[in-house]
Amino acid sequence: MIEFVFAPDDVARVRFAFSPLWEMVLSLRVLGDPSGHALHLPWVHAVRPRLRGLDLEPLLEVVPPTGYAPDFLTPPPESPLPDLAAELETVLATPPDVVVAELLSGDRVRRPGRRRAEMAADPGRTLRTLVGLLEHYWAAAVEPFWPRITDLLEGDVLRRTRALTASGTAGVFGDLHETVSWRAGTLSVERAWSFRGELAGRGMLLVPSVFVWPSVSVMVPPYQPLLSYPPRGVATLWETGRPAGAREEALAALIGRRRAALLAALATPASTTDLAGRLGVTAGAVSQHLGVLRACGLVTGHRMGRRVLYVRTPAGDALAGGQGSEASASTRGVPGS
Repeated sequence: MIEFVFAPDDVARVRFAFSPLWEMVLSLRVLGDPSGHALHLPWVHAVRPRLRGLDLEPLLEVVPPTGYAPDFLTPPPESPLPDLAAELETVLATPPDVVVAELLSGDRVRRPGRRRAEMAADPGRTLRTLVGLLEHYWAAAVEPFWPRITDLLEGDVLRRTRALTASGTAGVFGDLHETVSWRAGTLSVERAWSFRGELAGRGMLLVPSVFVWPSVSVMVPPYQPLLSYPPRGVATLWETGRPAGAREEALAALIGRRRAALLAALATPASTTDLAGRLGVTAGAVSQHLGVLRACGLVTGHRMGRRVLYVRTPAGDALAGGQGSEASASTRGVPGS
């Protein structure tokens, strides 16, 4: 069991960020064992042809499907705005002794293999090799899907920051993950290894990640205390459409099939671009339909940096079938189920 003990100052320092580098490293685990990540099989099938000719063996050696991966590959993000180039520079700046120690630590159980020992013999070269592979891997496997992923991550941050305002820390951690619990100022995470310590004013960094599903990931001191968790709505990430039920057919008859599909898709926050991709229509058409739904008070938009995320209002929830959307539920102070 891992236990983080919060002082009052730490509660005020709960903050959010997300990381392209974390997503890449965690997605390598998915590629290494797709059977353990069935939700992401559509992504696996889509990216495998893109990866032909790219030798990922050094990366897969240090990032196994399960067990320990070197912490230097996943430094805690320092900004809520993702910047892959800055993250890779941080990896390149890892002290050689840290690279060696973490490569040779194996998975905390078994001894490291010969390949890791060879990589540890020249840590500078190893860092350059790994970072170069990560750049190619990003372009082939993650970047094409990044707008869709960031919509989901930003929607989760929006939802949880509102929950923090409405219900305090308990509102953030209450439904974070089945292995995570919050009680009397202590955040507990079920793990096979043990740690208990005070945050000592450093607070907690929360990093939503689509590829960490179905588990969570933690970092403990001396690193910035961090908890990475699957965002709400991750099960919808790779959806491209689904058969309409009786209620959806009735809603389509009332407001039109395309607007009904948009309203259903907004059970989780999404951008115009993401909605267009999921529904197979142009972004311009989506914008027109969203304008009508917004004028009717059924959806609303929230600016996140340069982008706008749309979410259903309570009236939109009621019309779509009474299922609260991810963000509007937190607005009313009601945690999602």
